[in-house]
Amino acid sequence: MPFKIAHHPASCLPLPAGHRFPMAKYALLPKKLLADDIAKLSQFFTPTMATVDEILTTHTANYWHALNTQTLPPKDCRKIGLPMNQELIDRERLVVGATIECAKYALTDGISLSTSGGTHHAFTDSGEGFCILNDVCVASHVLLDQGLTKKILILDLDVHQGNGNASIMADNANVFVMSMHGEKNYPYHKPKSDLDIHLADGMSDDEYLSLLTQHLPKVLDGFNPDFVFYQAGVDVLADDRLGRINLTMNGLYERERYVIQTLFDKGLPTVVTMGGGYAPDIDVIVQGHSLVFGVVKNLMAIKSH
Repeated sequence: MPFKIAHHPASCLPLPAGHRFPMAKYALLPKKLLADDIAKLSQFFTPTMATVDEILTTHTANYWHALNTQTLPPKDCRKIGLPMNQELIDRERLVVGATIECAKYALTDGISLSTSGGTHHAFTDSGEGFCILNDVCVASHVLLDQGLTKKILILDLDVHQGNGNASIMADNANVFVMSMHGEKNYPYHKPKSDLDIHLADGMSDDEYLSLLTQHLPKVLDGFNPDFVFYQAGVDVLADDRLGRINLTMNGLYERERYVIQTLFDKGLPTVVTMGGGYAPDIDVIVQGHSLVFGVVKNLMAIKSH
């Protein structure tokens, strides 16, 4: 059974020359998935913008008003690190809408992936680290509010701790945030998640996979979620400029294979968002992101036989 992939052309906006955010990956990833026969054109769907009501499940009315009217103070814009304009706000609404619609597809198909998403540094009333609206937290609140799920696991394997996720979900007993991230890496203040696994600089494939395989089954058995959002950041790769972890491409593949297989075996509806990736060679980022799609394709093929 083919899985659905959210992609919108507006998820790739032009940025000033030399900007360190690799925006081009959002245009290149769908092309690679098609070229490598990982996905067919018919699997892609064009998401719609998240509604204001959906955004307000998570973000404050004052913050949304400042974004929507382009009146966010300059210091708050600097923390986000992207040139603020109406196109960017529309893009962020599409990113959130994509994750919400992926969640609805995952409930029927078992899994759905977005070519964007995972904006885990956005708080209820502010953004930072290239994140403006928190797509996974909004989608989690929408699912819970509509009674579509009861217990959600946010599995965040981006190299940077999802401080927005940790903060937003701190008092929500229906959401468990598990984050594996660089101990000495950004953000420097890390609010407590339900489970924080701190990674030492320079960690290898074997050490990383050992920690993951040790902790994920315990969380699944202990919390017993009925839905998972998986943040599949590829900034754990050795060549990443902002990562400080030494995963090989094969180690990243093993991570994706283990996570998706484990969630499949438990029959857990899953949404995969891309998260970060900052290797100097954008082809390395795109190749890294494509791995999880290939893993899903192969496992879905096995499942359908």
